[in-house]
Amino acid sequence: MEGRLAGKTAIIVGAGQTPGDTIGNGRAMAIMFAREGAQVMCVDLRLDSAEETVRMIMDEGGPRAGEAFAFPADVTRSADCAAIAREAAARMNRIDILVNNVGTGRGDAPPHAIEEDAWDRIMDLNLKSMAMTIRHVLPVMRQQKSGAICNISSLAAIAGHHMVTYEVSKMAVNRLTTVVAAGNAKHNVRCNVIMPGLMDTPMAITGIAAASGKSVETLRAERNSRVPMGRMGSGWDTAYAALFLCSDEARFITGAILPVDGGTSVTVG
Repeated sequence: MEGRLAGKTAIIVGAGQTPGDTIGNGRAMAIMFAREGAQVMCVDLRLDSAEETVRMIMDEGGPRAGEAFAFPADVTRSADCAAIAREAAARMNRIDILVNNVGTGRGDAPPHAIEEDAWDRIMDLNLKSMAMTIRHVLPVMRQQKSGAICNISSLAAIAGHHMVTYEVSKMAVNRLTTVVAAGNAKHNVRCNVIMPGLMDTPMAITGIAAASGKSVETLRAERNSRVPMGRMGSGWDTAYAALFLCSDEARFITGAILPVDGGTSVTVG
């Protein structure tokens, strides 16, 4: 049986990850897509981390596995986003899939305390980067008359109370997704978004533990207890959802906002 992405080409933006003992969303998606037969362009600000993801993909191998290569880019810069699209089109001949998986909450604060530079930095990485990668990839997909874009948002788009910039930016990602979906359906280009809930990823666990002063074990226990299913999700849960949305199995799905959260969104509205 062929892989679900056999013959496809994919750009994974944010394919590296923060060091940690679990797997991040971007790395899990890159590995998963390659397992399913896609050729994967692993984009990250940290080239060494993207190259580590590529090594993991190539070490797995397999008779139906796709290939992978790394590409460094600062996706807060439109010129770098244009370079991603050019390199992908030149090296892979087409762009079937774009996954936007970058974000930060570093320096965020409640509305009464947010600083201008923190607001700008978070908005640039969480929102502008996705708008710019999409802007430069869309002409290729529209010319092809096909393509699938998957943005990674967060449950914080609809729930939260103390990280104003992060929450606003993630809600804006959801709206960016629906705008792109509406404007490009006639070109057979789909755009969907995943809202992960509490996840056991290095960025979440390592970052929050360091900021809060809690041990990793304490933080994991607290976060697990907040999920209706009794445990956090993992990068693989995000990867399986993205695999479906980017595959031809979802060829009639566009503009969808998919919670991957163990039932948390059901309890918050």
